[in-house]
Amino acid sequence: MREQTRSMTRADALKNREHILQIAHDAFVESGATSLNEIAKRAGVGAGTLYRHFPTREALILAVYRHDIERLVTSVPELLARHTAVQAFRQWFATLAGYIRVKHGLGDALHSPAAQEAIQGTYAPVIAALDELIRACVAEGSMREGLRAADILLLMGFYWRAPADAEGASRRRG
Repeated sequence: MREQTRSMTRADALKNREHILQIAHDAFVESGATSLNEIAKRAGVGAGTLYRHFPTREALILAVYRHDIERLVTSVPELLARHTAVQAFRQWFATLAGYIRVKHGLGDALHSPAAQEAIQGTYAPVIAALDELIRACVAEGSMREGLRAADILLLMGFYWRAPADAEGASRRRG
């Protein structure tokens, strides 16, 4: 009985953590300056619960970033099942660009050694997901063979650096 209670407690804690990450993601999209207390309030949890999961602002920001990238990386098979390969590629990159814009808006919080480690830790999974999309596009005939994921990612850096406003949208469309 005690083990079942412990398991339910862990499941509740995981559910709380996931909920906090989603609320924090949405809050950081609105403003990179959103306070931890505001995030706890929006999530409907006490500050103690938030700080138990994420003891610092940096820890929360990095957890949100990792969570977003993990969701994006694991979305590739579903995107390819629902769309043509090139449509999946475009949608995937638009989502990645949105995440990167939020990340850049968080400023100094992402210049620490821990942040750099987190960002470097997401590079390989992003490249693997991009490779999968490229292979699908090549098979579909919408991309030529020989394109390298790392090169495309580098070029796409210009895409997500364009501002989110109308002028930036115009630049992204070409």
